[in-house]
Amino acid sequence: MKIFEWLKERYDLDSILHIFKEKEVPVHRFSFFYFFGGMALFFFIVQIFSGIFLLIYYQGTADKAYESVKYIMTKVPYGWLIRSIHSWSANLMILCIFIHMFSTYFLKAYRKPRELTWATGFILLSLSLAFGFTGYLLPWNKLAFFATRVGTDMLNKIPLIGTWLGAVARGGEDVTGATLTRFFGIHVTVLPLITLGLLAIHLYFIQIQGMSSPIGEKIKGTMKFFPNFLLRDLLVWIICLAVLAGLASLFPWELGEKADPFSPAPAGIKPEWYFLFMFQALKLLPAHIIGFEGELIGIILFSIGGLLVFLVPFLDKRAEKEEKDPQFKIFGLVALIFILIMTIYAWLD
Repeated sequence: MKIFEWLKERYDLDSILHIFKEKEVPVHRFSFFYFFGGMALFFFIVQIFSGIFLLIYYQGTADKAYESVKYIMTKVPYGWLIRSIHSWSANLMILCIFIHMFSTYFLKAYRKPRELTWATGFILLSLSLAFGFTGYLLPWNKLAFFATRVGTDMLNKIPLIGTWLGAVARGGEDVTGATLTRFFGIHVTVLPLITLGLLAIHLYFIQIQGMSSPIGEKIKGTMKFFPNFLLRDLLVWIICLAVLAGLASLFPWELGEKADPFSPAPAGIKPEWYFLFMFQALKLLPAHIIGFEGELIGIILFSIGGLLVFLVPFLDKRAEKEEKDPQFKIFGLVALIFILIMTIYAWLD
């Protein structure tokens, strides 16, 4: 191709192509987990393009947010479908990142020399949750308003800096139009910029270091990343697109009632599904534990757990020596079972 040759004369494309041509993917019985990272990337790309479309019509103020979303869904051609695609892809992206993280953990793909790949991936998961939390309020409907109030209340429980964090998140003492404007700015500018930069670093690490082989698993062989694995990855993307289109069309995202700060909170208010395990666990804790607030103890325990997960490549010394360590496997299984049980319990409660 003339365009490729033109670029090749001016830039060192051979070194980039060499990485793709030489990179190999190990083949074993858990190889299908490698696709979840690419699936999360696909849904993130969908988020960007659908979000840009919504941004054309959306107005991030308390008096116009709800009406602008309603206008998108009722007046803009296929606006309801784009909004539904945006909402469904956000949920599917977070689901894929969770699966990707747990599969990476259990396959011990975080071990040396991939410590920073794990660290950047963990931060990307945190950023995706922040995307979900800030984006949930933007339609300015009743459920989102009171769920955001519950979520930001949790920040106030953090020792020493909790009150300050709550005020920074809300833009004041309570959830108001200032909170909406602040969340809107964070959602469409701050988080995308940080995520794109960190994602580029994460993908660079993966391309340079390749994909890890599980400890103790029988490796059946290797597969060339280009074109063999890449074509399979593109096929998975097409399937993801079909699933996303089906969900968005058959189960369109509802708008609900407009938020009214002066109305009472609806019964059974809950956050999005990816926060349910924390919500339910904190809800089940007694009001006071050893003289401290139960929610405070719960938040501290969740923080310690998250820190341990973040530092696991540096704590699991046996993984560096290609040895299995049942302690970390048990820790991961307990965490996974806890998340599943608390999520299901909260959903049925």
